[in-house]
Amino acid sequence: MANEAEKEVAARASLKYIRDGQVVGLGTGSTATIAIRLIGERVRAGLNIRGIPTSIASRDLATQLGIPLTSFEEVQEIDVTIDGADEFDPALNLIKGGGGAMLREKIVASASKQLVIVTDSSKQAPILGRFPVPVEVIGFAEALIAKKISDLGARVVQRQDKAGQPYLTDENHHILDCHFGQIPDPPALARVLSEMPGLVEHGLFVRMASVVLMAKAGAVEEFRRTG
Repeated sequence: MANEAEKEVAARASLKYIRDGQVVGLGTGSTATIAIRLIGERVRAGLNIRGIPTSIASRDLATQLGIPLTSFEEVQEIDVTIDGADEFDPALNLIKGGGGAMLREKIVASASKQLVIVTDSSKQAPILGRFPVPVEVIGFAEALIAKKISDLGARVVQRQDKAGQPYLTDENHHILDCHFGQIPDPPALARVLSEMPGLVEHGLFVRMASVVLMAKAGAVEEFRRTG
């Protein structure tokens, strides 16, 4: 319950980054969902924005709340994206994808002038790696990629749904959860993963976050990326 309260505090703090007339990326996950609900309240009170959701779940929620949506066919630049993270380090490198949406999340982040990450205090880490790195793969290459990542020293587990079947992403791919342990050099690992043919996307978000808003004990700490 403490984490849930922190999530709401962080999500509420992110609203100061949203301005009338903006295109806003709508993240995925528990904290981002709270932010979307708060944005919906602002829209009903007169805020004029257009949203680009990072998942089918976020799209459906935004539609239910009456948030106007747009797409990359209409706009190719996003003013600000509000999203969550599974882990962040002092350099604001992130692990994302616990909700299975890192492909669309990274596409939206890459098009954003500002990426604002909202988290509770459990997501802060001195070194990334407590949380596994999700990797989205096409079925044809899954076994090959699992072997290559295992050779890097990770324990690789295929993600499954509640019925015990392979989890399917919004793009109908599988996810491998890769347990590397501590990741002292996230940019180097990100490059290695990105070079694997058949690997669609991975959950290392390197030098993408503009700011992390972390709620702790009812207050919000703001971490900004430097350089």
